[in-house]
Amino acid sequence: MPDAMHPPLNIVWFKRDLRIADHRPLVMAANAGTVLPLYIAEPDLWAQPDASARQWAFAAESLAELQSALGGRLCVMVGDAVAVLQRLHTSRGIAALWSHEETGNGWTYARDLAVAAWAKAAGLQWHEMPQFGVIRRLKSRNGWAKTWDRLMAEPITPAPAALPPIAGAWPTYIPSSAELGLAPDPCPHRQPGGRAAGLATLGSFLAERGRDYRFQMSSPVTAFAASSRLSPHITWGTVSMREVAQASAARRRDADAKGWRGSMISFAGRLHWHCHFMQKLEDEPRIEFENFHPAYNGMRQTIADPTWLTRWSEGATGFPFIDACMRALNQHGWINFRMRAMLMSFASYHLWLPWRDSGLHLARKFVDYEAGIHWSQAQMQSGTTGINTIRIYNPVKQGYDQDPTGSFVRAYVPELEAVPHAYIHEPWRWDGAATLAYPLPIVANETAAKAARDAVHAVRKSGAYQAAASMIANKHGSRKAGIPMTGQQKPEAKAPLRAQLAFDV
Repeated sequence: MPDAMHPPLNIVWFKRDLRIADHRPLVMAANAGTVLPLYIAEPDLWAQPDASARQWAFAAESLAELQSALGGRLCVMVGDAVAVLQRLHTSRGIAALWSHEETGNGWTYARDLAVAAWAKAAGLQWHEMPQFGVIRRLKSRNGWAKTWDRLMAEPITPAPAALPPIAGAWPTYIPSSAELGLAPDPCPHRQPGGRAAGLATLGSFLAERGRDYRFQMSSPVTAFAASSRLSPHITWGTVSMREVAQASAARRRDADAKGWRGSMISFAGRLHWHCHFMQKLEDEPRIEFENFHPAYNGMRQTIADPTWLTRWSEGATGFPFIDACMRALNQHGWINFRMRAMLMSFASYHLWLPWRDSGLHLARKFVDYEAGIHWSQAQMQSGTTGINTIRIYNPVKQGYDQDPTGSFVRAYVPELEAVPHAYIHEPWRWDGAATLAYPLPIVANETAAKAARDAVHAVRKSGAYQAAASMIANKHGSRKAGIPMTGQQKPEAKAPLRAQLAFDV
């Protein structure tokens, strides 16, 4: 228990904010008294179906660097959050708990409710502070974009001075993915974690890679270099959204930034969209599991066809561009926004899979998985929001449009090496198709797309459909200038293509 030599601790609970710069809870806790920086590796969190070893590998690398930045004073404990906090409170005494707000999956939401109840019962204050532009207990979307701009313009909080040591032995070991019970998950080209890598990525994007961002982010041929690639660092908080927003705004204003303005405007829009979609889950946590619009309940089967789900997830659908994108994702833990939309759309429309099943596979493969963005977008690309245009991607046309030379397909689908250029996106039309160790298309492209389109539009004709859609629009639709709104109708229906998927930035 606390005494003069062992004062109660101000616990700074690191979650997905693995940095010391622009970390207000850390600075405020340091100003309040003795600080114990704490990370809790929660086995039950990592046992959730949206978690993976590739995500933990990135987090673990980031934790190791955070440990160094804190002078080796990061306490790492494994277990249930309430149990860990109670153990610390019993053994040493807790003055207060400090952290950033988190808009995570349903498990973290329930965990935070349990921690809040524990803190209240223990008579402790839990100080939670915004990390993104997401607003707790938001009453109306009106003015949301201006609030985001104001939050991102606030001064960046400097890292605190070196924290004084705390008497006693504190665990610092970062467990392996196997020790957390995670299955092997090879990802040979995954981006490295840690703040140094995050700052280097931001620097290279603003110095050279991002000049043609708005023109090159749609095709996987160019997007791996031209996209910012900051999404995992924003997800895991090795850099703050405020740091990224202010650095990109400075690049836009730079007198030497000729030719950059359009790309930086586009990038700024993507940062807004990041938080816009997270806000939807913050306001309505059920959308991780349930259709936005109830009229779509029962439209798809509740259990995914295991063969089709497996072929899609392994990149073996017989559609070369789909398979190349999935295989690239499996190897990198990242794929650009338009291709994520196409993969989700193909699963939901052509294969008619439940969006929760295909969404969970993508969640595990994305090192930058952000639940708020992911589930909002999974539903958008599956046609179940009630307020968005039905966008069914043609996997063959997308191949011709986004990979005209076939270089991306050949890089990830080597079975097609012998296929002539003219047939690379439709190898089944080639006379030598029978000699290939590559499957025929899993479905008939146009037939499957038409059946899906007819089914979704049939739901939209129901009498009560529009009333519910209007309520969804009022609650979740964007009010940002430049993003079309049509009163009570479909506020995002005609939004520019870049707004249709904001998984990455």
